[in-house]
Amino acid sequence: MSKLFLCAPNLVLGFITTNPNFDPLSQKHSSFPISLRFKCCTATPTTTITITASESKSKSKSDRYPFPVSYLINNFDFSPESALKYFNNGHLGFNTVEKPNSVINFFLNNGFSHSDIRIIIRKSPSLLSSRPHKRLLPKFEFFLSKGVSSSDFVPLLTANPQILRSSLENRIIPLFELLSKFLKTNKDIIACLIICSQLSAHPCERIVANINLLTDFGVCNSAIARLFKTRPSIFGSTDLIKSLEEVKGLGFDPSVINFGIALMAKKGMSEKLWDEKVDTFKKWGWSDEVVSRAFRSHPAVMLVSIDKINLVMSFWVNQLGWNSLAITKKPLVLSYSLQKRIIPRALVLQYLLMKGLRNKDASLVIPFTYTEDLFLNKFVFSFKEESDYLLKLYEEKIKLANTKEKKGRNQSVEKDKATNILVYG
Repeated sequence: MSKLFLCAPNLVLGFITTNPNFDPLSQKHSSFPISLRFKCCTATPTTTITITASESKSKSKSDRYPFPVSYLINNFDFSPESALKYFNNGHLGFNTVEKPNSVINFFLNNGFSHSDIRIIIRKSPSLLSSRPHKRLLPKFEFFLSKGVSSSDFVPLLTANPQILRSSLENRIIPLFELLSKFLKTNKDIIACLIICSQLSAHPCERIVANINLLTDFGVCNSAIARLFKTRPSIFGSTDLIKSLEEVKGLGFDPSVINFGIALMAKKGMSEKLWDEKVDTFKKWGWSDEVVSRAFRSHPAVMLVSIDKINLVMSFWVNQLGWNSLAITKKPLVLSYSLQKRIIPRALVLQYLLMKGLRNKDASLVIPFTYTEDLFLNKFVFSFKEESDYLLKLYEEKIKLANTKEKKGRNQSVEKDKATNILVYG
């Protein structure tokens, strides 16, 4: 049942709904504000509440919880347990639909879809407690003032809404100015700020101090920029100097970008995981000394996952019959795509070796480092009589890899759709 509010001259201002299944996100964006659409829920007690699993099953969703808890359960399909967790932690500061619905309306008016809003609230429900024009709008205006379009930051904010909880004056603007010293464009800076929103967990003073430490230590700006993009948690470290000294002690020059990569590997990985990766390499015939040498020449080798190491090595050793130590000459091969780069090129090289068209003593790994055009010119088109077969062999593997990748993306999308149906209705 709905009750209409009228005023002269009989203009509909809004309505109250008593339908317990009403969902503001299922309604089309209309000319009158969502904040005027209300939903019946029980009054909010001031005490902390807990529930048991049996209670959760035996009672309906909306007849026994505080208003904010019912709002999350009914409108965003939070479980009672998770909704109560946010409520008990004091993250839900509203007692009527006016505030949360005004937040939803704000997002809709700024280019976010219904599904975007569901994702945002699932990740950061405390945003429903915001006063949009005081807390959210200034941040949007700041992003836009830096030349970033809404089409740029809408997907970024949907994936990383935590930045909207940060202070504009005390956090976002100071970090923007700091990042401008290392990143080239405003778009890059804003993207980094939003993606690296976990920096909000650390005091701004510590982040500034660690940046100054890196600079004083001689770490180049490009390495610092890369750290911001890939391992921002490093800037919240309390013992960064220890890691810097350790990496320098391994022979890395702070003024070279490889220093930053080595720092990522050493600082961003537990000692246990490091040892497990070393053991994985040793399983494929590398010694401790070989692993150390490979790390010094290409520190990103220790950022490769154990699963990826095993997949590449298994193909290289078991299927091709090649020596695993060959990879130590160019360890970055392990960073390449197995399906789209390593397998297609390896099969071309294997065919040339089998036909005696390539010297057996020639490097096995160098061809994997070439650009695609250079690889095709040197190892496909230069063999006139074999070029058609080699190109077909190469392109079939690339096509197969792309098909698998597309299928995987489609399955991921379908899985997400199914999850949304189950979770959000």
